[in-house]
Amino acid sequence: MDSYIFYGVTIVLLIASFLKDKRKTTKALKKAWKAFENILPEFLGVIILVGILLAILNPQVISNIIGGESGWGGVVLSAVVGAVTLIPGFVAFPTAAMLLQNGAGYMQIGAFVSTLMMVGVVSAPVEIKYFGKKLTVLRNLLAFLFSFVVAYIIEMVVRG
Repeated sequence: MDSYIFYGVTIVLLIASFLKDKRKTTKALKKAWKAFENILPEFLGVIILVGILLAILNPQVISNIIGGESGWGGVVLSAVVGAVTLIPGFVAFPTAAMLLQNGAGYMQIGAFVSTLMMVGVVSAPVEIKYFGKKLTVLRNLLAFLFSFVVAYIIEMVVRG
């Protein structure tokens, strides 16, 4: 229901913007479309990959590897995969939801998403170029360790 409200508000605001300044609104929509076109290949690639993995790995296998019963071993595995994967947030969260629906544990997904967002192994060379090796390594290490705190807190919240 919330989605319909957000869509409705967005459409009303878009119409208001268009009525106020057609040129600026058209320009903004063109920029948004170009951004969408740039994001689409990544998004489709990840969705296809996750779909293939979900077709190959049944919920029982996912549950054994990164389910709630996999414990801290599953959390570490999820954190490492998240740290070395470069997926934008708008893809990460639907992916996390699909994994949860197929047997992954909340603590494991918490570690996966937090390292995905905070740790940049793939982007480290660029970060080193601008911030230096010491700061990059320190930031990534602290972010990686913090992801375990996030995972633990998520587990405590879910348990109630």
